[in-house]
Amino acid sequence: MKIALVGCGAVTQAVYVPLLSRRRDLFEVTAVCDLSQTLADAVGDRLGAPGRYTAVGDMLEAGGFDAVLMLASGSHGEPVRQALAAGYAVLCEKPLALTRAEVAALPEGRLMVGYMKQYDPAVRRAEELLAELGGPGVIRSVEVTVLHPSGESQLAFANLTQARDVDPELLASLREAENGLVSQALGESAPDEVRALYGVALGSICHDLSLLRRFTGSPAEISHVETWGAAPGSVEISGPLPAGGRFGIRWHYLEDYPAYRETVVIHHDRGSLELVFPAPYLMNAPTTLTVVSGAGAESRTEWRDVTEAFEVQLAAFHAFVNDGKPPLTGAAGALEDIVTAQRIAARFAVQHDLQIGGEAA
Repeated sequence: MKIALVGCGAVTQAVYVPLLSRRRDLFEVTAVCDLSQTLADAVGDRLGAPGRYTAVGDMLEAGGFDAVLMLASGSHGEPVRQALAAGYAVLCEKPLALTRAEVAALPEGRLMVGYMKQYDPAVRRAEELLAELGGPGVIRSVEVTVLHPSGESQLAFANLTQARDVDPELLASLREAENGLVSQALGESAPDEVRALYGVALGSICHDLSLLRRFTGSPAEISHVETWGAAPGSVEISGPLPAGGRFGIRWHYLEDYPAYRETVVIHHDRGSLELVFPAPYLMNAPTTLTVVSGAGAESRTEWRDVTEAFEVQLAAFHAFVNDGKPPLTGAAGALEDIVTAQRIAARFAVQHDLQIGGEAA
């Protein structure tokens, strides 16, 4: 399948370039696009892509591919809209967009939203075990803890090519447009602390929201939100689960913490399912699933699989485009996460008597 890449930054260089290089049985990259010509050329050279662009519209008009991988940072709503309108299938990295309106404006088309943790073999095994136990109704609680060091420290091994050739005025205009989308989501008067929380929810905590969607369904209510520490700081979120039980998420940005660590524990009446995720940029580092069970005597069984979740996700996109196999998350699931992030921001604003408007109101 011939594909084009939009965005040649950190995730593309550290994750997608090596995976696409070793999965040439599935994909041929024919075009790449980035605001930086330096990055477009660097990624294009590594993947042997003849097309090098700095504008999405130019790349889509030139064509020569079947599908687009949308890997740039920020909101993907408008470039995804353009790609779908041009008839291309799209794999879009999270978040799909920053507003509900952007999702509503998308035309019909083949769209898959990338939450690679949903494709992690340990997560799929946990889903199977939960189904054997009786499904979401048996869950007493889901407890999530994320220890998040700086992105620079997580990617120090990757020897990334840096972009220093993008017009500062262009970057400023893009930031202004993105601030406008956040204002549409939260209201013009939403203060910085609410905006920062929304950014964390859609930029990082959304991975855990995507797991809640798979395990229990999206939470319909947010009971409590608190933040502390210098932004992005720490975030605590809790509320009821759709089928009973409650969830709690504690997310901590710890700049100099030794390594990224994410733990998701599902407690039920007869034991627990515990998932421990490694740093997402380390290829084939296994997630550990620990199954705790036993009546009167504890039994702990660990399960690991070194199959790379990002690679499984890419193969799933290939199957979606070529065989029609539905993805785990499409536009509807991505919209649920946007709505949940807006509920998180709104609950925090109400608790602290802060301004909230826009879609979140």
